[in-house]
Amino acid sequence: MEYDVVIVGGGPSGLAAAIRLMQRASEAERELSVCVLEKGGEIGAHILSGAVIEPRALEELLPDWKERGAPLNTPASEDRFLYLTATGARRLPTPPQMKNEGNYIISLGNLCRWLAEQAEELGVEIYPGFAAAEVLYHDDGSVKGVATGDMGLNPNGTPGPNHEPGVELHARQTLLAEGCRGSLTKTLTERFNLRKGADPQTYGLGIKELWEVKPENHQPGLVIHTVGWPMDSKTYGGSFLYHLEDNQVAVGFVVGLDYDNPYLSPFDEMQRFKTHPAIRPTFEGGRRISYGARALSEGGYQSIPKLTFPGGALIGDTAGFLNMPKIKGSHTAMKSGMTAADAVFEALGGEGGNGDEITAYPERLRESWLWDELYRARNIRPSFRWGLWPAMAYSAIDTYVFAGKAPWTFHHHADHEQLKPKDRGQPIDYPKPDGVITFDRLSSVFLSNTNHEENQPCHLTLRDDSVPVTVNLERYAGPEARYCPAGVYEFVDDDQGNPRLQINAQNCVHCKTCDIKDPTQNIHWVVPEGGGGPNYPNM
Repeated sequence: MEYDVVIVGGGPSGLAAAIRLMQRASEAERELSVCVLEKGGEIGAHILSGAVIEPRALEELLPDWKERGAPLNTPASEDRFLYLTATGARRLPTPPQMKNEGNYIISLGNLCRWLAEQAEELGVEIYPGFAAAEVLYHDDGSVKGVATGDMGLNPNGTPGPNHEPGVELHARQTLLAEGCRGSLTKTLTERFNLRKGADPQTYGLGIKELWEVKPENHQPGLVIHTVGWPMDSKTYGGSFLYHLEDNQVAVGFVVGLDYDNPYLSPFDEMQRFKTHPAIRPTFEGGRRISYGARALSEGGYQSIPKLTFPGGALIGDTAGFLNMPKIKGSHTAMKSGMTAADAVFEALGGEGGNGDEITAYPERLRESWLWDELYRARNIRPSFRWGLWPAMAYSAIDTYVFAGKAPWTFHHHADHEQLKPKDRGQPIDYPKPDGVITFDRLSSVFLSNTNHEENQPCHLTLRDDSVPVTVNLERYAGPEARYCPAGVYEFVDDDQGNPRLQINAQNCVHCKTCDIKDPTQNIHWVVPEGGGGPNYPNM
């Protein structure tokens, strides 16, 4: 299948790029063919975010979004920033980056579903349920497009009775909008050395639940963020509670994946957080209606890779445009997609642009408000390696004294290199779930509607089958059994009583944490059959 532009990923950046391309084509009265591939069973199925959105990029893309019925229904009305101890909560001044006047509490999945409708009205072809599994190249080494994965393979990789081969999609330009830790982006990064001169990307794991609470516990528009308990002062992490419409509250907990204690479990920290005396009353008498988890790129400005390669570009969170002090990335993801679309459209005029490197994209990005925003925020996340209180003090100086323009830049370290050996770690005694406010992994995964065709090759591959026991279990006490928020990895005994790693790939919510945090980088996440994974409603 031949297209002018193929976009891999139906999130905010990919859909914004598709819409902008068709807008430009309509204005210029030019024919343009644009395709969006989405591995989820529908647009929005794999989208997970807090989310409070800053509508700046949406205003630029679709100024009449209100008239079009965009699902921005709950304006942010009040900000609270709390420091938690084990038994108490202290109100702190809200940092300016975290003030949300003019923003909206939304379901990002629902916004993407709406954006997809706008894109299709303009003529974009959207194919959900098709996972881009391979990058295709021209003879000269430039990117030619992508191929979707085969369907109906047996576990050993041979064609099964219902085998359907993948489809090649050829494009003059290919935009990667895969989100955090994209699998095709990894291969392109290695092939074109895109991380040369950039800091390692650093990540967080966000775990989110959606609750329906009692009306008396609900305040539409309320935005609460916390730091402190249950994290220790040297581990980066914090929470959010966002009060949406219809008595719904989104609660989430983010743990920086540069943590060093191999016994830490982000999932159990999130469950423990909900038991705090200042938090638990919100959920008493309510019911949990959805659950999900996703890694997010926290590195910001100094971790942005080279954005272009011959035949395509990186956009959105696959490139790492999250503004961590703001705890927002949807507006920057959309802006990057729109900026790339403008550069690609102009390059494709006439017969040009086929396999070219669109250098105008990063040049324009550096002139945009996105670049200035990320530059000003660059030193806050890395300052937290000093601990919570030194980082809070530095962040205030960086913000109020230097306005984000201090004459230095702090740097990041690779997350997978940070774990201490088990004999230097601190075991944590997590309370058992009560089934009312706190829950176990398997009941949580059930609420994510996660499903994979069982008779297919495992998409969680090991470069060396011996490493999980001889290195991870022996040296780090098997951290994959704790950092995975879906119960995918378990150490069990074989028939001889020897430990082995069991991979429950059916449970995978596609968060990518294992691909990021595995200390030897032995776990390699590849796409399963299209349509598999979670199916998040209203998340």
